[in-house]
Amino acid sequence: MSNRWEPKLVALVCNWCTYAGADMAGTARRTQVPNIRIVRLPCTGRIDPVFVLKAFGQGADGVIVSGCHPGDCHYVQGNMLARRRLSVFGELMHFLGLDRRRLHFAWVSASEGVKWSHVVDEATAAVREVGPLGRWSSSNRNGSTVFALPERGREPRSAPAADEVARVAAALRAQATALLAGGEVSVVAGYERGSLPGQMVPGFAADPVGVEALDWNERCASNLTVYLPELLKREGKIGLVVKSCDAKAVVGLVRENQLDRDRVILIGVPCAGVWEDGHLAAKCYACAEEVSPLADVSLDPASSGGRAVADDPRDAEIAALEALPATERWEFWQRQFGRCIRCYACRAVCPLCYCGTCVADKTRPQWIPVSIEGAANTTWNVIRAMHLAGRCVGCDACQRACPADIRLDLLSRRLANEIEIRFGYRPEQDPTAAPPLTTFLSSDQDEFV
Repeated sequence: MSNRWEPKLVALVCNWCTYAGADMAGTARRTQVPNIRIVRLPCTGRIDPVFVLKAFGQGADGVIVSGCHPGDCHYVQGNMLARRRLSVFGELMHFLGLDRRRLHFAWVSASEGVKWSHVVDEATAAVREVGPLGRWSSSNRNGSTVFALPERGREPRSAPAADEVARVAAALRAQATALLAGGEVSVVAGYERGSLPGQMVPGFAADPVGVEALDWNERCASNLTVYLPELLKREGKIGLVVKSCDAKAVVGLVRENQLDRDRVILIGVPCAGVWEDGHLAAKCYACAEEVSPLADVSLDPASSGGRAVADDPRDAEIAALEALPATERWEFWQRQFGRCIRCYACRAVCPLCYCGTCVADKTRPQWIPVSIEGAANTTWNVIRAMHLAGRCVGCDACQRACPADIRLDLLSRRLANEIEIRFGYRPEQDPTAAPPLTTFLSSDQDEFV
């Protein structure tokens, strides 16, 4: 009896084509390696990335995803939508350090039993070459060889002067007073000073006393859009103070039918960038919009000079990570995810995390274990990133809220770059544009298959 290790593979396949093709391979007495376990689904359009992560988390060394050829889907376009979703997911897993040879995609029709046998044999051989995946946890969480991200260069601009900040705050209070007095809104959602020195927290004004508490400075980091759905349940019309990145989240909510735009007045404040611990936030380096063009009411900036911008420093960090071998990237992200305490603060502050029941809370079936350990933490963070792919507006609220300082912003930025390259899409100002992973083009790339 041989003691040689053999890989375990899971195949997620379409019922109508690939499963029938696999059945044909059997009836035709085609030989293939016995390492595969098939899970039959109605369509590749039903294959969620969480299925792949579940397979890896429960011990699979490799996964095959297969369905009908483009244009031959039993449900017309399920495989076309899957092609987009899985192309982005494959790139994300590669960025995390999962060897590309562990994840295979193939189009196999009902008449291609021979092709199915070849796909299984080739995938098994590739995974055998890579070796066991092992547990999804870092073996070097406290080790000495820890990759350090490159240091950021000088900020492209300075923090605004105190007198300029005071002028903007006064203009904000005057505008809020006018909106409330004229009956245009029933409440203004803005910022006020917190209990700690320099702290700015969300503030809600419905009367003159509340208006006097409203304030503004370069530390107003929160994306107040997250409060809109609840406010609209009990208020008539809302005045919302927004930075440029915040306003884009409003467009996302309108696009996904979560918000009545006519019930919200956006108050655009001149933002010189968010400053944290004396440094400009990374998301602000490349932002050229001082006041959001989406604002219904704009508080004009005190100065009319040009706005200095620079390259987003996270792109250099992403490039440095991608230059590492896959095993070192995997170690880096497993150390990151290993710090996750599953507090879901990232979910709580995200304006676009509005599902009634999050996949992390479902128990029938339980897709994401509640335990704080490698497989569960990796699955949660990857699924959250995929859920926001093509929807995230880059406000970085999740990154700021994370008590474990996990680099969630790098995941979001990498996915945003990938979607822009592949599909020419950015979270734009057009609320009628379909999110990129809910549509397709017949010309979409499928080089990953």
